[in-house]
This record gives sequence, structure tokens and C-alpha cells, in this order.
Amino acid sequence: MSDTTNNYGNVVNMNGGHDNVGINYGTVGGAQDGELRAAVEALTDLLRELRPHLTPEQDRTVEDALPELVPDRGALRQRGLVLASVAQVAAAAGPVGQSVVDAVGQLVDLLR
Repeated sequence: MSDTTNNYGNVVNMNGGHDNVGINYGTVGGAQDGELRAAVEALTDLLRELRPHLTPEQDRTVEDALPELVPDRGALRQRGLVLASVAQVAAAAGPVGQSVVDAVGQLVDLLR
């Protein structure tokens, strides 16, 4: 009996670890995706700064939205309601939330 293994394609074994994502083939799309990534990171940072100024219900909305904010153009286009709810919460927070509203607007512009 032969102990030959024929693998056709990529094989990934992940044992344990944290936040494993599989194979990274690099960034597709170049600078534009870098711009999208930077916009998502900026929005995420601003949301974290805004959270202490929110009501518990508003904070829950932001907490639920944070994992949905990924630098993936297709995913963000499908998650338009998440972006809208974040912008609405920020607008309701008043002047302290204006930078978040602006960041959401910039992100939406990049998705067009």
C-alpha cells in the first residue's frame, strides 16, 4: 500500500491561534483599497472615541456595527444600513459626533 498524498490546490492547516484568516494573497486593487482600509480604520477609531458620549442603546448599536466595518468594498456596499445607523447615532450625539458623520460620508464616497 502506498502512502502517497495528492494535493490539488492550496492546503491550509490552522491549529489554534487567534483571528486566523487563511491565505493572504495580497491586496487586490492597489491604492484604492489602501484608501478604503484607511477610511475604515479612521471610522473605527472615531467610533471608539465617541462611545463614552453615547447612551447605552446608542453604544449597543455602535458595538454591533464595529465587527461589520471591514475594508471590503463589496461587503460594505451590502452593509449600507450599518453605515446609516452609525451615522444616525453620531448625528444624534450632537457636535461630538460630527467627525463620525463626516467619516461615514467619506467612506460612502469611496464605495461609489
